[in-house]
Amino acid sequence: MPLTKPVRRKHAHRRAITCNGYEREDGLWDIEAQMSDIKAETVENPERGGFVAAGEAFHDMAIRFTLDRTLFIHHVEAAIDQSPFKMCPGAAGVFKQLEGTRIGPGWHRKAKEVVGGAKGCTHLHELLPILATTAIQSLWPSMEDDVMDAGAKVMLNTCRTWAQDSDVIKRYLPDHYNEEPYIA
Repeated sequence: MPLTKPVRRKHAHRRAITCNGYEREDGLWDIEAQMSDIKAETVENPERGGFVAAGEAFHDMAIRFTLDRTLFIHHVEAAIDQSPFKMCPGAAGVFKQLEGTRIGPGWHRKAKEVVGGAKGCTHLHELLPILATTAIQSLWPSMEDDVMDAGAKVMLNTCRTWAQDSDVIKRYLPDHYNEEPYIA
């Protein structure tokens, strides 16, 4: 069902996030997310020559995870190509601390501890859950022969459809079904 027709309005801002997953020839996977913020009007910015012109990227940044089929992160690269402050690009390096972690239950919490808050960059941090989802969507078909069972290992109790008491789990993954609702 589409959104309802909005009232008259004026465009102010566009945030675009693009994610891609790539299977590499060496057997590893690159998962990338790129984010840009573009203002519809020129905004003042003393650290970017006095202003950022309408249509020019206010933020432009990307992050890449290189991981294996078990979602173990071997390499992280982050870049901040456009930002409102000159010091922002210096925050990209902290994301290398995610190397050696594995995407799975509790990973978002661990990532926040390692690179969240004043340690890193708010916007790169916002890309982490999207990267994790993109990784799972990219690798899922190659993880194991039984795609549904592989999905259960990373998706069980992450949403209504994947809840342990849902009709989907009862029908397709009866070994994981539990009539008691999951309480986090």
